[in-house]
Amino acid sequence: MEGMSLSYRGHRYPVEVISHCVWLYFRFPLSFREVEELMLQRGVIVSYETVRRWCLKFGQAYADGLRRRGPGPATHGIWTRSSSRSTES
Repeated sequence: MEGMSLSYRGHRYPVEVISHCVWLYFRFPLSFREVEELMLQRGVIVSYETVRRWCLKFGQAYADGLRRRGPGPATHGIWTRSSSRSTES
């Protein structure tokens, strides 16, 4: 998301706060108010309406970045057993 840093110009909050809010909203099944509460627990006071505006403005760019990267190695449907299997004597 470094290439998008110019589009964050004029916002009151740092890029890290904005991108974290957008990431929380799109990564987990949270409402805007839940993102607001999570940020409040971290000491950042931001309204749910501000989170909504950020998601509308930066959400598509975030989704495009995820599509470019593609799925990670753990999402190919391969299941492995844990190496801590119990051995019977």
